[in-house]
Amino acid sequence: MGNKLYVGNLSFKTEEFDLREHFSQHGSVLSASIVTDRDTGRSRGFGFVEMGTDEEAQKAQEALDGVELDGRTLKVNEARPRENRRDRW
Repeated sequence: MGNKLYVGNLSFKTEEFDLREHFSQHGSVLSASIVTDRDTGRSRGFGFVEMGTDEEAQKAQEALDGVELDGRTLKVNEARPRENRRDRW
């Protein structure tokens, strides 16, 4: 397992600070980011958390998958590498 986690089903009011705080209870958090719409700047409802080690990531995934944050049940998985996407135009 890698040390980067995908976090889905986020509330639109959840901020990066909230993610960092929530995941830091299970190890060191190197980065936490929420993906936003490029046109509106609004959250797209998912983000990524990079933990300090693979073991911390595994621990955080096991502890937080299915846990509620800001009224939404989190879905936490190992992040997959980003796929190359061709332009849609």
